[in-house]
Amino acid sequence: MSENNNNTGLNIIHIIPGSGGSFYCGNCLRDSKYVDSLKKLGHKVVKVPMYLPLFSDEHDLEDIPVFYGAISIYLKQLYPIFRHAPAWLDRLLNSKPMMKLAAGMAGSTNAKGLEEMTISMLLGEEGAQKEELDKMVDWIAEHCQPDVIHLSNALLLGLAKRIKQKLNVKVVCSLQDEDVWVDPMKPSAREHVWKLMAEKAKDVDAFIAVSDYFAGRAKKWMNLPDKKVHTVHLGVDPADYPFFSPESKQREIGYISRMNAENGMEVLVDAFIELKKDKRFDDVHLHITGGYTGEDKNFIKAQKNKLETAGIRPFAHFWEGFEGTHRMNFLKRMMLVSVPVLNGEAFGIYLSEAMASGIPVVQPALGAFPEIIGTAGGGVVYEPNTPEALAKAWADLLSDSQKIKSLSHEARASVEEHFNIMIQAESMLLVYQSIK
Repeated sequence: MSENNNNTGLNIIHIIPGSGGSFYCGNCLRDSKYVDSLKKLGHKVVKVPMYLPLFSDEHDLEDIPVFYGAISIYLKQLYPIFRHAPAWLDRLLNSKPMMKLAAGMAGSTNAKGLEEMTISMLLGEEGAQKEELDKMVDWIAEHCQPDVIHLSNALLLGLAKRIKQKLNVKVVCSLQDEDVWVDPMKPSAREHVWKLMAEKAKDVDAFIAVSDYFAGRAKKWMNLPDKKVHTVHLGVDPADYPFFSPESKQREIGYISRMNAENGMEVLVDAFIELKKDKRFDDVHLHITGGYTGEDKNFIKAQKNKLETAGIRPFAHFWEGFEGTHRMNFLKRMMLVSVPVLNGEAFGIYLSEAMASGIPVVQPALGAFPEIIGTAGGGVVYEPNTPEALAKAWADLLSDSQKIKSLSHEARASVEEHFNIMIQAESMLLVYQSIK
């Protein structure tokens, strides 16, 4: 492990795949918030983006290049002739206008059709992206002297061996929803990917799962030893989220995540249609934000048509903006937040954001949702994950203003006392220090 330059803190690099700012990227947001919190604790932390820029606003990336440019590596995987393309073509493909185009392309954030590339990435120095890997490692060697390199997810495990060989540093890897990418693959590819991830996991010194639920699943999928896996819940800085009492709000329900079927938006819309059949909720509005990619457009159109047919389209609002002040304006209005992910989720940082704002969350009893809400309160879970069950959970709460008020204060307290990014960052530092 290299020596610290300042003797007062660690030098840490977070390698983060970006979404290009086209949709609410929970993993991008998670990693960026940890970077900010670790800096506040006196450590030097650098974000290194892969594939696409992290967000549409790249002010904190300074002159750091985007490695493994999405268009470039796709072409090189599909057409080997591009592996010998001149440097100027690579620069063109990785330019900001081209990256913006790639961010909105259908399939750029979906594993279907990208099985071979996923496998190639996991092969690391033996894969088709070997040159990109060496470029990244050489850049880090020239510009940084890291003590720890933190990979955003296990799909990046192919980077670990070459990083350790060339930089002689400890490597940590986060675990969050890798199955969402792997499971849609054809069976043969899916099996190969999990096997590769299990093999490449040996090159990593520690794993950090975002929930106990997902830690248990990842251990089975990748045959990880218990001592190598740690749980650090997601968090936000409560100072960044003003608390607005529910008494000051209209009855508005919010959804904040990528607008697609997998995240349960259809369940949400159908539940709202069901709720609005009851005249007691004539005043209730639904607000949806989180962005989308090209492949989501037809799905979103279908949901809008469904609301139109039900005669309640004026009560459903689709927000174009979801970053920065747009998200803050969204959160300060909502009385409840639901993201009824079809198969549950490893965590969902939107939970921390909503609860920090004093918004009770209403989530299906799937994935880590019972663990997160059960840890410190601030919401309710329902089952099964059907529109009818969700509509009933909403109706019960919207009919009980005292319950909403109690859950609102409980939600805020849960973030101040547990899902506080500074508290969770300290836990992450303990993991870093345990592998020195």
